[in-house]
Amino acid sequence: MSQHDHPNQFALLKQRRFAPFFWTQFSGAANDNLFKFAFTVMVTYQLSVAWLPPAMAGLVIGALFILPFLLFSATSGQLTDKYDKTVMIRFVKNLEIGVMALAAYGFITNDVIVLLVCTFLMGLHSTLFGPVKFAYLPQVLSERELTGGNGMVEMGTFVAILLGQVAGGLLVAVPEVGHRDVAIACVVLAIVGRFVAAAIPSAPATDPGLKINWNPVSETWRNLKLAHENLVVFRSLLGISWMWFFGAVFLSQFPSLAKEVLHGDARVASFLLVIFSIGIGTGSLLCEVLSKRHVEIGLVPLGAIGMSVFSIDLYFALQGLAPAVELGVGAFIAESAHWRVMADLMLLSLFAGLYSVPMYALIQLRSQPTHRARIIAANNILNALFMIGSSVIAGALLKAGFTIPQIFLFTGVANAIVAFYIFLVVPEYLLRFVAWVVSRLIYRFKLSGDEHIPTQGAAILVCNHVSFVDAVLLMAASPRPIRFIMDHNIFKVPVLGWLFRLAKAIPIAPRTQDPKAYEAAFDAAAKVLKDGDLLCIFPEGGITRDGGLQEFKGGIMKILERTTQQGVQVQVVPMALTNLWGSFFSRAEQGAAMVRPFRRGVFSRVGLNVGVPMASGAVQPELLKAQVQTLLNAG
Repeated sequence: MSQHDHPNQFALLKQRRFAPFFWTQFSGAANDNLFKFAFTVMVTYQLSVAWLPPAMAGLVIGALFILPFLLFSATSGQLTDKYDKTVMIRFVKNLEIGVMALAAYGFITNDVIVLLVCTFLMGLHSTLFGPVKFAYLPQVLSERELTGGNGMVEMGTFVAILLGQVAGGLLVAVPEVGHRDVAIACVVLAIVGRFVAAAIPSAPATDPGLKINWNPVSETWRNLKLAHENLVVFRSLLGISWMWFFGAVFLSQFPSLAKEVLHGDARVASFLLVIFSIGIGTGSLLCEVLSKRHVEIGLVPLGAIGMSVFSIDLYFALQGLAPAVELGVGAFIAESAHWRVMADLMLLSLFAGLYSVPMYALIQLRSQPTHRARIIAANNILNALFMIGSSVIAGALLKAGFTIPQIFLFTGVANAIVAFYIFLVVPEYLLRFVAWVVSRLIYRFKLSGDEHIPTQGAAILVCNHVSFVDAVLLMAASPRPIRFIMDHNIFKVPVLGWLFRLAKAIPIAPRTQDPKAYEAAFDAAAKVLKDGDLLCIFPEGGITRDGGLQEFKGGIMKILERTTQQGVQVQVVPMALTNLWGSFFSRAEQGAAMVRPFRRGVFSRVGLNVGVPMASGAVQPELLKAQVQTLLNAG
């Protein structure tokens, strides 16, 4: 059994390459939030500090924590690429012990200045750990594990944040010994994190010869330019930063929402955070199930739709709530009018989890390994800027007279506009969403041998042609984008033609009809392979009329001849779509395609069998046809 053969993402917690890292990350996030929340409560409710009024305390602490992300993210990305990630993790955990020892002194002596310094240093701790966190995972997890691993980390982070804030609030409120208990808890958590980090296996440097540029401004600009070289990655960075903007709006307004709109006490504000955290964690864990253990960016549009729908519905759910005296958590839950509010908060955060995890996994998968940490560092800078922007915009809207429900409505509508823009400029998200819908909601799509689809390098996928949605199903099966060579007539089909143009499919016409289009198709195919991408060809030349495998034409040999001339090494992957004949999108014995929508019922079973890749030199049309026929019979 391979080390990657395990039933689900939770099984990663039994493996050394993941478990120590997960608990190191968990303890660090918990400690961050225990410290920050206890400090905030202390200066807000327990101490009287003339130069730090309670209304400003949370803002100052939050700003000091975020500031290092702007100043040092570029440097931390370089350090992570240059050095072994495990060495970086242990250095960061050593730093955490030192900072928490200083913070312990600050709590015991009620020294606010010392604690403000520690806030900045804990922000530095998180800044250094951020690129390591996301660059480590793709180095130790396979493509099939990346979504699940990110989901576990995302879930663990929000649970740790929640537990840290609850523990910080409870400990600091204990009379007489509360500050001492917080000090002890912070130091113990830091030591536990360092102890667990000792078990993380080595993750070698990806660019050990890198020369560090210590200028944060020029290096930040360089990192953003580096990320911009891959537009899908760069726009995904912007998409993730937007998610942090979206989430920050809600998280920052929970205290005011609880008090002014829901008429609840401080515990109700904490309860809203619990609901939000459970939603994020649930959505993050669902990603692996819904993606069938691949990096499935088709979930991103689904997440964006849910975020907008439920944030807009939250506005309506908050209308007309009856005035009440200050409610505790029990009384708040007992009010049926609040159930819709709780459901909206849970669901909008669940869909935010579905939105963010595939984006993180895509960035990890598509970023060049030698630059991955620096690109993630650029993302951290963008995240910080977007969160600051959310605070500024939310504050401006409140000052302009907007109510909190109206701010939620504004955010939901803005999210729909931003999502539409992202999917317009990065159509791969929309294409994968359509493929996900077709393969999950129209058909019950079963994959076999999908590990044979190469996760990197040039390859030609060779498949039988059964229906008008063959290409859509193959998109759903592949972790990477595929360029298709398709009969020019299919581009005339409504909706599907638009979809295939969006996918940059390559139209081909018979040489006798259009010699220029015929040659242009092979030129385009050769370029796809030269660029190291996936190309798919349906060598039968058209959709089958009887369900059987037709003669394979010589186009595949023409493509291989051109790649050989260019010196490009290409794998050829045979595959067969099974049980698709007779379904709505295929022809049938008694009729044409796309008539009688339910002629095979709903959720009809179809499959894709993928064979072992063949060396290009061993390929012949008849041999390739025999391989596809064998896979077809196996279905």
